[in-house]
Amino acid sequence: MAQMGRPRRFDRDKAIDQALHLFWEQGYEATSLTQLKAAIGGGISAPSFYAAFASKEALFQECARRYLSQYATVTEYLWDTGLAPRPALETALRASAKMQCERGHPKGCMVALAVMSAPSPENAAVTQSLTQSRTRTRAGITGCIERGIADGELAPTTDARALATVFDGFLLGLSTLARDGVGYPVLNAAIDRIMTAWDTARDR
Repeated sequence: MAQMGRPRRFDRDKAIDQALHLFWEQGYEATSLTQLKAAIGGGISAPSFYAAFASKEALFQECARRYLSQYATVTEYLWDTGLAPRPALETALRASAKMQCERGHPKGCMVALAVMSAPSPENAAVTQSLTQSRTRTRAGITGCIERGIADGELAPTTDARALATVFDGFLLGLSTLARDGVGYPVLNAAIDRIMTAWDTARDR
């Protein structure tokens, strides 16, 4: 009896990266198991896929954790108290815009795009970690503004929540612009303009 050939092995770490790019590009609901298997490669079968990753949902959540640890860290400047609040916010915006336009991965921000990644209520829990990341970033922006008020850099009458919404909305919008092919030089120049919103709120 002829012996069956050994199944081809796949690099699990590389497979996570491939799946991450697919989810990043298409979102959770639009990405099928067939597409994931093709992206992972190695002739992986459905049973092998489930043995390796348990489920599509579990794979997405693992990919989300990798995205948050490798790409979403660009906004960590928001919590850098070694920076004055305005530079902390500006640096986070520029770092995010640069990351979203880089080659080697899909354009835009997976955290922002996750709003449309799993729109049906039954799948909302799948992207919960990305929703929490948006909430955390919003809090970081608000924190920079509150520091600016406390330091006397911004007027005490500044509505921190409203001003934070201006910057948060801009940051979320960068993702769509990057996905539509707007390059980093244009986005970087736009950040010069949006930062004037901070300057108009200065304590005079």
